Amino acid sequence: MKNSPRILLVEDDHAIAGGMRKVMEAEGYELTVLTRGDEGCACALAESFDLVISDLKLPGADGLALVRRLRQARPKLPIILMTAHGTTETAIEATRWGAFDYVLKPFEMDEMLDLVGRAIECSRLMSDPIEMGSAESNRTAIIGQGRAMQIVYKEIGRVAATKATVLIRGETGTGKELVARAIYQHSNRSSSPFLAVNCSAIPESLLESELFGHERGAFTNADRRHIGRFEQANGGTLFLDEIGDMNMNLQAKLLRVLQETSIHRVGGCESVPVDVRVIAATHRDLEAAIQEKDFREDLYYRLSVVTIQLPSLGQRTEDIPDLVRHFLLKHGPDAGATRPSIHPEALEYLKQQSWPGNVRELENVTRQALLLARNYTISVDHIKEVMGKVRKLSDFNEQSHAVYISDLLSKVEQNETQNALAQMMSDLEPELYAQAIRRAQGNQAKAARWLGISRLRLREKLRQLGLHPGQGQEAEEAKQKKPESEA
Repeated sequence: MKNSPRILLVEDDHAIAGGMRKVMEAEGYELTVLTRGDEGCACALAESFDLVISDLKLPGADGLALVRRLRQARPKLPIILMTAHGTTETAIEATRWGAFDYVLKPFEMDEMLDLVGRAIECSRLMSDPIEMGSAESNRTAIIGQGRAMQIVYKEIGRVAATKATVLIRGETGTGKELVARAIYQHSNRSSSPFLAVNCSAIPESLLESELFGHERGAFTNADRRHIGRFEQANGGTLFLDEIGDMNMNLQAKLLRVLQETSIHRVGGCESVPVDVRVIAATHRDLEAAIQEKDFREDLYYRLSVVTIQLPSLGQRTEDIPDLVRHFLLKHGPDAGATRPSIHPEALEYLKQQSWPGNVRELENVTRQALLLARNYTISVDHIKEVMGKVRKLSDFNEQSHAVYISDLLSKVEQNETQNALAQMMSDLEPELYAQAIRRAQGNQAKAARWLGISRLRLREKLRQLGLHPGQGQEAEEAKQKKPESEA
């Protein structure tokens, strides 16, 4: 498990602070609690935190002053404000100064936890540097020295410092979000917000509000004004992943925002100016979608001022050894491997396989092989056993539960495996998490509740399995494509 995210809570109500400490620490967060705004600001400047949560009304300095000060000194540090109903306009003003969002007191703890998870993910996306090219790193990186990736690096360098919208295209698992973050981090907006929205992971009925915000009373349960991602990203960059899944009605509204550089909140008449660079990504064939009247041609041209096409892993198999070395360094510590290594024969075997899940699938296979090897050199047999589990999962989907369990118990009787329950969990865990996050439509709080685990544990498992909150649907699509020739 990686280091727990650090949160600074500035709250002078001891009952609220005590309740939040209990819940946050149970979720795996490390919490520092202060009661004065001036002390909170000094602490946030002196130490490293992933998130600040502050009351609006505080002794010493109020939450608005804290937002202004930290926005100047720590522009990538997300701040969530807590406020009473009578001070919502001030809280809204704070979001315009750079606060990530605000919540009204009294609030549901699930609402707060969901917001905290999104804010910390935003912090990670902005602060976790993207290295390019080098495999000798355990940090987040875009790996590959082959000709195909050299072209991608040149494109990133060419467009990063411009204001142009960028469309990143490529199959699922090729690293589109990493490329978007690399563009952001090398741009003139790197000290301003970077926010990501997966258009396929949010229900159509909620996506408009997520992007543009809404006014109080705009629809059922809209009990307060909500600031959308465009306003939150003002001055910075907004990454719209899986833009090809956006419905036609919302496409028209997005086009208007790109043309007019202003948004209208749902249920509102006010035009709110926004300065946001949009980077979009899709795995879909947009030209075919245009022909089928499923994607607007004018929006396509607006988004694709610059297009970066990512190669599939099958188009750059020469990069597989570098990718594997990178994943060994990245996941070795979690697997208890002090000096992780892989046999050349295993590398050659990996190069010969088809990879419908691309780099994400290769990372998942490497991580599981590390666990199986138990600090020994990963052999070709380890790789075959891990990839065999994928086939077992496919078999499980094609046969009844009773047949699968009978087959599993027969293998135990014949000493082919020792622990039936552990084997079944190993076979089914990836599908369990993928389906849970897909059914929850990307809502981590809901998926974690269904699985009976903390959100922090869910996020860690999703990362280990090569899934992100919007990936459940992608995993289902990849599974459905497997019988085809490319699988």
